[in-house]
Amino acid sequence: MQGVRLRSSDFRRERERQWRQLEQLVAQVERKGLKTLSAAELHRLPGLYRAAVSSLSVARSISLDRNMLDYLESLVARAYFCVYGVKPRTGSTLRRFFSEQWPELVRRLSAGVLLAVILMGVGLFVGYALYDPESFHAIVPEAMSQGRTPTTSTEKLREVLYGGSDQGGEELGLFATFLFTHNAKIGLLSFALGFALGLPTLLLLFYNGLVLGAMAGLYASRGLGLEFWAWVLPHGVTELLAVCLCGGAGLAVALALIRPGRFGRLHALVVTGRRAALVVLGAVLMFLLAGVIEGVFRQVVHHVPSRLGLAVATALLWFAYFVLRRPAVGEQEP
Repeated sequence: MQGVRLRSSDFRRERERQWRQLEQLVAQVERKGLKTLSAAELHRLPGLYRAAVSSLSVARSISLDRNMLDYLESLVARAYFCVYGVKPRTGSTLRRFFSEQWPELVRRLSAGVLLAVILMGVGLFVGYALYDPESFHAIVPEAMSQGRTPTTSTEKLREVLYGGSDQGGEELGLFATFLFTHNAKIGLLSFALGFALGLPTLLLLFYNGLVLGAMAGLYASRGLGLEFWAWVLPHGVTELLAVCLCGGAGLAVALALIRPGRFGRLHALVVTGRRAALVVLGAVLMFLLAGVIEGVFRQVVHHVPSRLGLAVATALLWFAYFVLRRPAVGEQEP
């Protein structure tokens, strides 16, 4: 037993300095993150880790004391995650997602997103151009119209846009709530139904535009077309774009099913599904942002140029974020 204790003492004395150095670096990474290490420390970390692994292997083979084995096993396990699997901080993960991953993923699915925009735009044009008081109820759900139909007076329609009375303000809130829940539902369904080869996704996107076009046609028939769009677009730019992102993600999944490529359908679904799900996650946050604009800005700002100005500014910001920004040199695929 005395020989084992001496052998343990000698073994530890020869290597303890490296263990302490590794322990300090590991503790720093756990507290402050890998980026806080200097270039020299980053270079030294893998070597110290391999030396600790070697020490643990020797310690097990010569049956050194249990305390030393426990210490080395704990140190090696902690160092492993620093070298091979550093867990990123929540803040840095979110920053990277919104500054790099999400816009890049949207660009990777740009063909599907563009098709979704076109389909919704075609539906909007058809609903607006073919507006007919007789067919209005067949297109626009009662929950969305909230009593605003071709038989509603022009003054009543105007009150809703500007919240000119208590009743109008209440209807404004009901219509706003319906638009938010309706568009969020359409967006998430557009993504989920991509697994049905994309046809339901195409129909949903077209129908969403058709309903909005019919409502726009109703207001335009009363000379309130500009006011209607000034009411819809401040939040609608963000909300409708989120629907198109969800639709584009669903169409990308459908394409992976139809044309999986040389690696097979399962591989295509895994890769495309992961990207599409992250795009939809970002779109859900866009729905929430649109809800904030809908619930605050539009309720208190009735000036048409100001409303349209916010809509234009929002569209330009999203365009710059998704289209103009490019990943930095060396940025890796998420």
